[in-house]
Formats: sequence, C-alpha cells, structure tokens
Amino acid sequence: MSDTVERIKCLIIGSGPAGYTAAIYASRADLKPVMYTGMQMGGQLTTTTEVDNFPGYPNGTDGTAMMEDLKKQAERFGTEVRFGLATAVDFSDEVGGIHKITVDGTKQIEAETVIITTGATAKYLGLESEERLKGGGVSACATCDGFFYRKQDVIVVGAGDTAAEEATYLANICNKVTMLVRKDYMKASKAMVHRVNKTENIDVLYNTELDEVLGDNVVEGVRVVNNQSGDKHNIDVTGVFIAIGHKPNTEIFKDQIDLNESGYILTKGKSTKTNKPGVFAAGDVQDHEYRQAVTAAGTGCMAALDAERYLGSLA
Repeated sequence: MSDTVERIKCLIIGSGPAGYTAAIYASRADLKPVMYTGMQMGGQLTTTTEVDNFPGYPNGTDGTAMMEDLKKQAERFGTEVRFGLATAVDFSDEVGGIHKITVDGTKQIEAETVIITTGATAKYLGLESEERLKGGGVSACATCDGFFYRKQDVIVVGAGDTAAEEATYLANICNKVTMLVRKDYMKASKAMVHRVNKTENIDVLYNTELDEVLGDNVVEGVRVVNNQSGDKHNIDVTGVFIAIGHKPNTEIFKDQIDLNESGYILTKGKSTKTNKPGVFAAGDVQDHEYRQAVTAAGTGCMAALDAERYLGSLA
C-alpha cells in the first residue's frame, strides 16, 4: 500500500449525471474537486444509445456523448477527473473530521468532504442474447426508453411493483405489453396488480420465463418457456424491458454510513447529507424511486451546495 497520502478538499466517488453535476458546482465554488469515475466512466447512461428526455437536447443525444459533454464541462471549471475505483473508506464521525479513502487498493486519500455518486446497477437475467442486445431493444428503464417503442409490442420481465409500474406506463404508449411472471402470482401490491389486470392491452403470462431474445442487431422477438410444462414459443416484439430490480453500488460503504434494507444510502430530509458529517450522497445510489438522469443531476447540484455550506460552517 502506498505511503503517500493525498489531501483533497472535495472528493467525488463515481461519475454519471450526479457526479459530473456535483463536480461542476463544486468547481465553481472553488472546492477543487477530484473525481474518481469508477470502472464505468459516465455510469449507466453510457449503456443507453439514445437519451431523448434530458433538457437541452431538442434532437436527443447519445448517452455516452452526453456524459462526455458533462465531463468536459466539469473539467473546464477545474475538476480533476481520474479513472479509478474507490475500494475502501473510513469515514470520520466528527464534524470537521478527515475521511480516509483507498483507491484501487493502494492509493491513500484524505478528504474534507466526500460526495458519493456510485449509482445503482440494473439487475439482468444473464442471457447472452440479453447482454448483446442492450441498447438494441433490451432496456431496464421504461420511462427512459419507452418512447422509442410507441405503438409497438413489447415484453416486460418481472412481477413486482416496478414491473407493474413499467408495464402500465408502457401500455399508455405501446400497442401491446406482455408481462412474463415466473411464478403463478404477481408479488406486486394488490393495487398495482389491480391496475395491471384492468389495463386492456397488458397480457400477463404466469409461470413463464424469458428463454432467449431474438434478433441480430435489434430485438425482433423473444422465445419464452413455461416453467411448468417446458413448452416454448416465440412472441414477436421490438422491445424487452427487464424490471427485476436494481442493486445500489454501496458495498464498500456498509458499516460506514446508514443504508436502508435494500442497500441504498439514507440521506437526511430533503438534503444529500448522510449520517456522517461531510459525507453526501447523490443520484441513484440514494434514489430508488425516480432513477432518472435529470433527477440525478439535480441531487448532484444539491450535494455540491451541501458540501460548500458544510465547509463554510467550519471556517
């Protein structure tokens, strides 16, 4: 492990809309932020081919290109963006205390404030065809990508509240929505099940699992299997929405800051403050409800402002 310890006023762990927005605001406040991007520079949005719902892009944009724009803007104001992964943390309990972070297992950093924007990772089934067609018709966010499938037939995989919400959202813009439910019942709340059942263009297939996503470059259909009989058949669709949940990227923060039962970071009231002074969280790592680029960016702004005010209170 390195003997050299670097001292930073504002450390941002993770990139994406939340991280880059926090960096823009922190830079402009002269906090001299340093960002470690994580292994997926730009976050989940870099896996999205088109972003059509972020303000300021009237013709839409590519997810990777948008993250590069945000990165350049943060750098223009003085953010130092580094490719690297935070692998351990030791957060101080004291107001004005110094937080210790290990990067890539070796580099030691001390930070006066830390903004966590490590995001959450969508859960997938693990099919080769599913992975290959991400961005080509396979998505984990109906509100992000549903627009591109207007008046088309789509599949939603999942049985919980998220799946039910995504299915009913898609039913408003798509021709037909078919839900694949692995068991013989939905685990969503009764209110959500009722909403699904009364939506005419949603068809629920119980005891049914996704066996294969069909298509070379774009989704052309799916093959499903009845897990009771073993019978398989194809369904013609152009979109596949996986709605089996997200996993917040908070493994290294366990036993360091307060998390909820699903692993999301708990923040105080309407702020981005965690239970540790000088440690803030923004974006999908603390937002399990909205999970949108624009809301992540908004909380990134809030985190930088919270960090600035915290440091100001110590002066």
